[in-house]
Amino acid sequence: MEVGNITTVTTFVLLGLSNNTQIQAVLFVLFLGIYLLTLMGNLTMLLVIRADSHLHTPMYFFLSHLSFLDAFYSSVIVPKLLENLLSKWKTISPLECFTQISLVIFSGATEACLLSVMAYDRFQAVCHPLLYVVAMNKKVCTGLVGASWAIGMGTGLVNSILLAQQHFCGPNLVRSFACELPPVLLLTCSDPYVSVVSILTTMAVLGLGTLVLLLGSYTRIIMTALGINSAMGRSKIFSTCSSHFLVVTIFYGSGVFRYMTPASGSALEQVLSVQYSVVTPLLNPLIYSLKNQEVKAALRRVLARKPSLTF
Repeated sequence: MEVGNITTVTTFVLLGLSNNTQIQAVLFVLFLGIYLLTLMGNLTMLLVIRADSHLHTPMYFFLSHLSFLDAFYSSVIVPKLLENLLSKWKTISPLECFTQISLVIFSGATEACLLSVMAYDRFQAVCHPLLYVVAMNKKVCTGLVGASWAIGMGTGLVNSILLAQQHFCGPNLVRSFACELPPVLLLTCSDPYVSVVSILTTMAVLGLGTLVLLLGSYTRIIMTALGINSAMGRSKIFSTCSSHFLVVTIFYGSGVFRYMTPASGSALEQVLSVQYSVVTPLLNPLIYSLKNQEVKAALRRVLARKPSLTF
């Protein structure tokens, strides 16, 4: 569309992962399977936490929000990816693109906050067990979760609104399978300084800020565990925290490699995007269910229940 002598992009084209129709068919089946498993895994985690009273604790309250967020994030990315794998014209409107970017940033920011809250919860449980019930009461837990969602929403809105102020005059080819901020920013014809500063500030404050809280919490947890004379006690602490630490490592590791490197549309960048956007939401429920004895026991109790019929 032209306004005066200025051309404005009215649609973006997502270049996707491959132009080969046979590879696209294979990828469609693969990503559809991963998406269905992601939804099933995270929704199962939600149902088990809700159904089993043994899991009505702060740790699993936070985990239920993380599971919901993972299912939501996967639903932001994968359905459009599947649609494009079957479509000849892999287009997306600017409004849809900016909305997807906003939801991606929102999900990432909220998850970073939730992971740091979960680390703080483990810190209180391990380092201050006698005060744990008071420190992590229902009001505190609800406030921490509410703050995490609010920060995520605000971060997503601010960054997407600033991006929408940019002028896009062409080309309109996004070198990715989804609308993400780095590849879309490469297409702007105006000065992206404000958007770049905004996203870098977000990453510095939220990314590094939550990482410092995580490292601080786990440093104290490890020091406390090493100071315990009982080998069984140390083993229990490390077993309880290992699942969360593994999820944190995957989240921050893939996120840093994806967003702290220059956008280029390379094969490695696409692989990291797939891992971060598609695979990670599937891994989280698997890690918590396979490595956590309480979750496995709760799942067995839920499956063993006989449905009661009332007449």
